[in-house]
Amino acid sequence: MENLLLKVAPKEEIDKKLENVFETLFGQDSPERIYFEEGSMAYIVDTGNDDVRTEGMSYGMMITLQLDKPEMFSRLWKWVKTYMTVPKGHENEGYFIWSCAPNGQANSDSPAPDGEEYFAAALLLAEKRWKIKEYGDEARALLHAMVHKGENQGGYPMFEPENTYIKFVAHLHMTDPSYHLPHFYQLYAKYGNPEDSAFFLRAEVEARKFWLKSANAKTGLTPEYADYEGKPYDIDGHWTFFSDAYRTVASIGFGSTKRLDKVRLP
Repeated sequence: MENLLLKVAPKEEIDKKLENVFETLFGQDSPERIYFEEGSMAYIVDTGNDDVRTEGMSYGMMITLQLDKPEMFSRLWKWVKTYMTVPKGHENEGYFIWSCAPNGQANSDSPAPDGEEYFAAALLLAEKRWKIKEYGDEARALLHAMVHKGENQGGYPMFEPENTYIKFVAHLHMTDPSYHLPHFYQLYAKYGNPEDSAFFLRAEVEARKFWLKSANAKTGLTPEYADYEGKPYDIDGHWTFFSDAYRTVASIGFGSTKRLDKVRLP
């Protein structure tokens, strides 16, 4: 994939700025850090809500993967598995609790599919980059639950079986346009469970269509939440371009490539 930043700045300048930003957010001596190490684990704080979310933890894992920092990646994933794993026997078993306090206490017993999507993608890429099969196995187990949960046991899948859309929450039949990540579905199809490859190749196509379906005809902006027809779905007044929806533009930009599996990691 072409690095468009090279059109406006030399590589040395880009690398230096990236390093400074990373040190600001992840450096242990930085007053603005969001990454905190705790023994053999680490967590990322959502500074707006003073909690730890699967959203932020999975983003942190993707960042540390891309910057080739396996120890930090391992610390984050260990925290997730230690504190955010839904207990066995719960209908959400196989998923991760979307919000915890920084001390690990659960704030919910429910998952948020955007976190699971990023976990799966980061783990599959980590398996390829660092040759750690355990990461790939954990990703494939998670993906199996996301597609098949509820078929032979309690609970709900995160992907709608009929249209392949990713849900906003597993038990509701509605979605969030920013959760549609076709570039990740390429990875799932290629490196995930072979029996679900066709499902994810279809999901990739349908996700790109949904971006168009849910975008406002005049502004091009998507609502935060939407029904399966792409129309705004109101939950607590969050039906317009708000919060989650900011991510959709970035996903469209990144998802424009058809060959994410060919992207070369640094």
